[in-house]
Amino acid sequence: MKLSNLDDLHLFVTLVEAGSFTLAAKTLGIAKSKLSRRLVQLEKELGCDLLIRTTRKQALTESGRLLFCASKEHIDALTRVEEELYSSLKQVQGKLNILLPLEFFNTIISHLIGDFLRRYPKINLHCQHYSGAVPEFDPKFDLCFVLHEQELPASNWIAKELLSFPQSIYLSPQMAADPAIKQLMTGRVKPEKLTQFDCILAEENQVWHFRNSDKVEQINVKGKLILSSPEMRLRAAEQGLGLCKLPDYALNNNVLNNEVINNDLLTNNGQGQSLQRIALSQESVAQRLSVLYQSRNIASKTRTFLDYFQSNVGQLL
Repeated sequence: MKLSNLDDLHLFVTLVEAGSFTLAAKTLGIAKSKLSRRLVQLEKELGCDLLIRTTRKQALTESGRLLFCASKEHIDALTRVEEELYSSLKQVQGKLNILLPLEFFNTIISHLIGDFLRRYPKINLHCQHYSGAVPEFDPKFDLCFVLHEQELPASNWIAKELLSFPQSIYLSPQMAADPAIKQLMTGRVKPEKLTQFDCILAEENQVWHFRNSDKVEQINVKGKLILSSPEMRLRAAEQGLGLCKLPDYALNNNVLNNEVINNDLLTNNGQGQSLQRIALSQESVAQRLSVLYQSRNIASKTRTFLDYFQSNVGQLL
């Protein structure tokens, strides 16, 4: 016959170890009368007596001894697991697995991680990176940071958007000087004109999205070069290998943000030329940063890192 629940076994093992109903009830934090009723219920369910009870002492029956010996090891193991789970939820310690996009603010993220570990030295932090679009949701990761433009696909994970980053279409000065391209780029360029150029893509059959008033339009661009690495796409664009869509932050530290308007190159700070931003009639859809986690009841170590990251995420802007 199956037991109704493991709690009955836990009560029974505690009662035997305590040696009396009074001490067992105190250990369990329940009334002695309730403990007695639960034991009677367990005996009825099993169809045998487990304890011989007198006014002075209690003793195990043969069935009771068999049940105690078979149950104690497993109940102790479950109790240890419960204590460890409780401890991990309440204390900022243990291993924390985080998944990050490839080449995403590596220098700033490294500083944030270093500062976090100095504050919480009992954390073991394991970071891995992925390239391309939204990664497969792996339950071994406590937090997964995702860069995306459209809504994330439905899943059992909880998604929280943290920031958005403006994006633009860039080209090299060599491409901008090409007479044919100059002619096509008179005034503010309509996104559909981009289909006439070779583009550097992040993945095969990638489409570029643009915001038109309150709706989003997609443009099926073409290209001979596909690079999952943002850094490699930037360098390829500098070599004049095609138009490239990049978040503006990718250029802020090492290239100038310029615009091509009416065939004139407008430099922001006069320090020379690098990649140039194409002036478009419609804005490119912003890149969004979201964090994914598996449950609202996350461990203290995970909550602490997430709170810390949110408090310092402004450094990414």
